[in-house]
Amino acid sequence: MKKLLGLLLLLVSSAYIYAAENLYEKNYKAQNTANLASLQANPDTKIFVSKHKDEDNISMLENGYDLMGSSGFDAGNVLPELALQHAKAIKADTVLVYKKYGSAQTPISSMQLIKEAAKKGGGEVDAKEFASAEDAPQYKYYASYWAKMSAPLLGVHIIKLATRDEETDKVIEKIGLKVLAVIKDSPAAKAGLVRGDILHKLAETALNKPEQLSPLVRKFQGQNVAIEYEREGQKRVANAQLNSRN
Repeated sequence: MKKLLGLLLLLVSSAYIYAAENLYEKNYKAQNTANLASLQANPDTKIFVSKHKDEDNISMLENGYDLMGSSGFDAGNVLPELALQHAKAIKADTVLVYKKYGSAQTPISSMQLIKEAAKKGGGEVDAKEFASAEDAPQYKYYASYWAKMSAPLLGVHIIKLATRDEETDKVIEKIGLKVLAVIKDSPAAKAGLVRGDILHKLAETALNKPEQLSPLVRKFQGQNVAIEYEREGQKRVANAQLNSRN
């Protein structure tokens, strides 16, 4: 019985240590060095648990949010409230939490081991079996943290357009920037741009690198600019009335 009580105390002690460590905070990685955060001094941070990470990312971008950073780790049962706790600490407006089984096998829990020992009259629990139950990760966790942005000057999220040569396996960069998402009610959305379009020019300036777009948009903010783009192989032109920012 003393061994059983000792094992129970060990479990309780380790639980307190585990609870004191926020794994979402420990494994957080910022997306960039811009110290992105909510525009609100004290945001009413929201938490959502989901299963569709890629679709959620696009939806968040379209709704005017930008990614602050993310947390990823393997562990046993971890409360989603800990993700919310960290999200509030870094002043995120929204945190999205994802959880899935790390393996098809479910390890025997420590409490089950204690119960088995109790049934046997407080018999000794195999140390290797107990360590295995404690150490084996059960789930994979991922959380993304988002900040609501001010009204954009243009309102598109883009990536460099590239393809891979099947014979040489080399990445070949192509002309243009692919639109990943268009922010709702933005100048880009009002101009008719949609996800998947390929931007070629803005105000007669060719677009070949993602870092070109932001300085160019700032240069022409408040003005009506022509945007040359491609959709399904067809070249098109749209006019966007850019927002301005003081």
